[in-house]
Amino acid sequence: MRELRNTKIIAVDHGYGNMKTANTVTPTGIKAYETEPIFTGNILEYNGIYYRIGEGHKEFIPDKAMDEEYYLLTLMAIARELNVFSIREADVHLAAGLPLTWIRNQREAFRSYLLQNPEVHYRFNGKEYHYHLHFVGCSLYPQGYPAIINQLGNFKGTNLLADIGNGTMNILYVNNKKAQESRCWTEKLGVNQCMIAAKNAVLDKFGVKIEESTVEQILRFGTADISAPYLDCISSIARQYVAELFSTLRKYEYNPDLMRLYVVGGGGCLIRNFGTYDKSRVTIIDDICATAKGYESLAYMSLKRRG
Repeated sequence: MRELRNTKIIAVDHGYGNMKTANTVTPTGIKAYETEPIFTGNILEYNGIYYRIGEGHKEFIPDKAMDEEYYLLTLMAIARELNVFSIREADVHLAAGLPLTWIRNQREAFRSYLLQNPEVHYRFNGKEYHYHLHFVGCSLYPQGYPAIINQLGNFKGTNLLADIGNGTMNILYVNNKKAQESRCWTEKLGVNQCMIAAKNAVLDKFGVKIEESTVEQILRFGTADISAPYLDCISSIARQYVAELFSTLRKYEYNPDLMRLYVVGGGGCLIRNFGTYDKSRVTIIDDICATAKGYESLAYMSLKRRG
């Protein structure tokens, strides 16, 4: 966590699959309870309502300020990041992001959404964890690009960045270390599309439902403790999904002979496990918190320049 003039700079990467800060990862699921849940763990208490974080699945929405859930998930993410450093009260400058082609139109609305309450009091994971936050500002950046700012020294010639999250894939050209704003696109081709296809394939072929956590394990690690026919079925879908990813990249003039490809986000593990590619020309950034760390660094440098 960066700090400047007693203000904590906290980055939050609002994924459709996971909420990430520089030091924490939490599944993007939320379920409300009017009374305190029976089981403990990842419970946010805000305005008299209890929310279990990580339960259920956050559906894809084109505008993250459409409902209250991402605001509540932001409070949770901040609490988890502060808890790493045993902090309960802080002046906070938020750093976050939006998909590349959405940020132009949604930046100010999302900033207002995140800063809707200058002062916030809430509890997370028990009465002893009472958080008091004072929001002093918010910096917003395009998703994906911040994950590679510390590697720009390696970006010679033409490079293509693919940020493959759970809901979207963001594509950006970086030429001679400079991002090309006129050459960026957002495709609704996130990892969740592969998840849905794999679950449906198992249901169609075997007539049974498979746990999402099992499919996720296969997508992340390439295998799971299930019988070979099921594993083969899901692996086949994963290979088709990765092939579609590369087909989409080629639609935007990706040529592995002429440029290097950098992959960030959860889709990187699928490419590694199920893709066919030249490993010497494709770099997969494994750190799931890389984008959040980039937000934090960019916000710190910006605020420091302001003096």
